[in-house]
Amino acid sequence: MIDLLDIKDPSFLKDCSIEELDELAQSVRSFIIEKVSKTGGHLSSNLGVVDLTIALHRVFHSPDDKLIFDVGHQAYTHKILTGRAKDFDQLRQTDGLSGYLKRSESIHDVWEAGHSSTAIAAMAGFETARISRGENCRTVAVVGDGSLNSGLSFEALNFLGHQQQMKPIIILNDNEMSISKNVGTLAKLLNTMRTSKPYQKAMRKRDRYPHFLRDIKTRVGDMMRGFAKNLTIFDELGFSYYGPIDGHDIRTLIRYLELVKKADRGCVLHVVTKKGKGYEPAESDLDGKWHGVAPFVVETGLPLEAAKENMVSWSNIVSSFLHRYAANHPNFRVIVPAMVQGSALKQFQEDYPEQLVDVGICESFSVVYAAALALNHEKVFVPIYSSFLQRAYDQVSHDVARHGAHVVFGIDRAGLVGDDGETHQGIYDVAFLRHIPSLEILQPRDASEMHAMLSYALDVTKNPVAIRYSRAKARFQMDALRVVPIDKPSWEVMTEGKDGYIITMGDHVSRMEEALKESTLSVTLVNARFLKPLDETMLTTILGTKKPIVVLEDGVKTEGLGSAILEFASDHDLMPSYFRILGLPDEFIPQGKVSDLLERYGLDTPSVLKVMQQEITRQG
Repeated sequence: MIDLLDIKDPSFLKDCSIEELDELAQSVRSFIIEKVSKTGGHLSSNLGVVDLTIALHRVFHSPDDKLIFDVGHQAYTHKILTGRAKDFDQLRQTDGLSGYLKRSESIHDVWEAGHSSTAIAAMAGFETARISRGENCRTVAVVGDGSLNSGLSFEALNFLGHQQQMKPIIILNDNEMSISKNVGTLAKLLNTMRTSKPYQKAMRKRDRYPHFLRDIKTRVGDMMRGFAKNLTIFDELGFSYYGPIDGHDIRTLIRYLELVKKADRGCVLHVVTKKGKGYEPAESDLDGKWHGVAPFVVETGLPLEAAKENMVSWSNIVSSFLHRYAANHPNFRVIVPAMVQGSALKQFQEDYPEQLVDVGICESFSVVYAAALALNHEKVFVPIYSSFLQRAYDQVSHDVARHGAHVVFGIDRAGLVGDDGETHQGIYDVAFLRHIPSLEILQPRDASEMHAMLSYALDVTKNPVAIRYSRAKARFQMDALRVVPIDKPSWEVMTEGKDGYIITMGDHVSRMEEALKESTLSVTLVNARFLKPLDETMLTTILGTKKPIVVLEDGVKTEGLGSAILEFASDHDLMPSYFRILGLPDEFIPQGKVSDLLERYGLDTPSVLKVMQQEITRQG
């Protein structure tokens, strides 16, 4: 039995028998389940590619051969085989092992990705560089079937398929899911391949034949398919297509990987895997609950920490409003880019199937689609993670705001998200949205205000609106909501004080309100719930007092609320003398617990109060 902690690099795999590789796969699965149950992380996607990853490292020679994983959260086995098993106790922890590929961690991590659909485009660059250097290594991209929905994947396939010198190898990891069930025409095409009688027959009978007969049978089938002109979309784009094959049969995987390795043109190897393989709750999950998980009890699958009473995610608070709204507005639609489960919309989808459209991993398309619906007098809500909205910036500007389309965006996971690190921190959306004309940006402090903002966004304003909300949980009871209607952009004074102002938004409001109750500081706390447009009346009054002002951002300093206030002050000859902006620096913020990151960057409660005291003292 191989001790995973002793693995230094993948070279040992070359000397292993198939039986030893199968045993290794079982050990790796047990190891991943054990570690993720304690730290949290991406479970199903990693369990599904254990056998495939072992076979890849057996056949190819990383790092000379380049292994590119389309989304780094499926690379736990890759990390183990490249000598990082010893670091898994700190997986996704502050200063610990990244939950994604990380070039600074290992020479075997050649490409980082937290968002899907970049791998095929990246491999085009790797192939171009390989050719220019005269190297004979191979470039391999492991791409999920859900990622192929993306336009970026199709653009790259179109480019690579007709580059005669390039020999890319694309492993289509087909588990019928991205995070949740895949949608669209491509998903149906792949399902047709999977459900064909020859394939199903081969899968049922595969264990009846010796391996060498199975290979001959499959190759003859491929030849017959070609003679019958039963070509796939990949053939048409210029690739040699092989498969589908069983992604959990290491012997078959090795044989086919050896085959495509020797090919003199671009290849697609279609590998069918089971997401969550080896852990029953994850295997039977069709909704994506086991995609990314918090720490859990292995034996029961239950969360390690019990949910706190009346504390729910902001996503669920939003979903509760949408569910009630849809009942009275048949022309209301929710457009979701592959995040039904993540956006807490499963119940909405079941109750109002005609009013929710899941477009797959196609953020740009979702925004344009929503804009066109809005221009045709449909009410539209688009829930999308802050870090994923980056992918649709042009569409928000060009197709929504420029048209004046009344689309409401729910910017989920805004602010620090913590464990997922640089690629998922929702800290840039205010900066890249604030300068878009007519777009309003809001952020609530509690559930009642969220419901008021959604009503305002859908029924009061005619402008496009973005409502930000974090990954955290907030107190929520439907029958305890006290919704105060919002009829225009406005701020709110939470506590009165005589010596200065703290201006902030969202989750920061509640924690600063609690802190000021215990503090000796006499400070006015302002809930700047409209980040754009500003409450100019209140802001004029605040600036006119000449009292110290501290602005606590929910993202990077650059182009945030503090910048907006200074721009207003400059335009109106109200520039403050004692003014501090507390926000994240101009850099990518690593993984870590949100509380740790707030402290590291001076945004925790004691640091904010200390800065406020300094500004008051400076004024004298």
